[in-house]
Amino acid sequence: MKPALFFLSILAVGCSLTGYGQHTIVQTWQTTDSIPVPESVLPASNKNELYVSLIDGKGTEKDGKGGVGILYKDGRVKNLNWVTGLNAPKGMALYKNRLYVADITDLVVIDVKKAQVLQTIPIPGSVFLNDVTVDKKGTVYVSDTRENKIYKVTNHQPEVYLEQATSANGLKSIGPDLYVLAGKELWKLDPKKNKIVIASGFEQGGDGLEPTGDGGFIVTCWAGLIYHVSSTGAIHKMLDVQGRMNTADLAYEASSKTLYVPTFNNYSVVAFELK
Repeated sequence: MKPALFFLSILAVGCSLTGYGQHTIVQTWQTTDSIPVPESVLPASNKNELYVSLIDGKGTEKDGKGGVGILYKDGRVKNLNWVTGLNAPKGMALYKNRLYVADITDLVVIDVKKAQVLQTIPIPGSVFLNDVTVDKKGTVYVSDTRENKIYKVTNHQPEVYLEQATSANGLKSIGPDLYVLAGKELWKLDPKKNKIVIASGFEQGGDGLEPTGDGGFIVTCWAGLIYHVSSTGAIHKMLDVQGRMNTADLAYEASSKTLYVPTFNNYSVVAFELK
């Protein structure tokens, strides 16, 4: 059930010929191995590798089938069984030698040097934990899309950080601020939780959120959309493959201008270059 590489290449090239003067993307590779329901991708620190969360089942079932795998940055598989025994892992974030993973109602802490689970932190009241980010002090934030909440975990102690965070999914801590994909909007929360709507008008609820390093962002919507959001909040659709491919929680590397996009039910990871 992997999408045809040629088909996606044509779509990406087609997008690159439109919207003159705006950012575009061009596909550079697609995994050839079947990846068991990849939901999120995250570059490993100082390595030519990517962590990939693998649901390998249904996104809400505690079936023990999920895990985290490792790909090389050219799309080759290194190890799809790097960490096993999770349920339906989704968003991930790195802090020092710890990988934090949202796993339905738990925050899983993995020692990346030992490739083993150090701790599983239950998040009371949670239903569908989705994305994770860590600030410069090591405080972890995790979204619950179904409960419209954001949780904060300090020294492994969870608490509700924000309620009425509409369909909260993608999170990104940048400096003192927390950026949130809330439904079809992108929010910025300052340290006092004051909210500014940075952008709105996405066709579907946002999923992945990555800064481009120049004040802008890349946003994915799980249904099959990839947007660029400018520093002024203007949104530009760079890819639309709705009905053909999912575009879940991406990673972006500014140094190579590469997007790594997990395709969920299409069992692959696809890389694009941002132009």
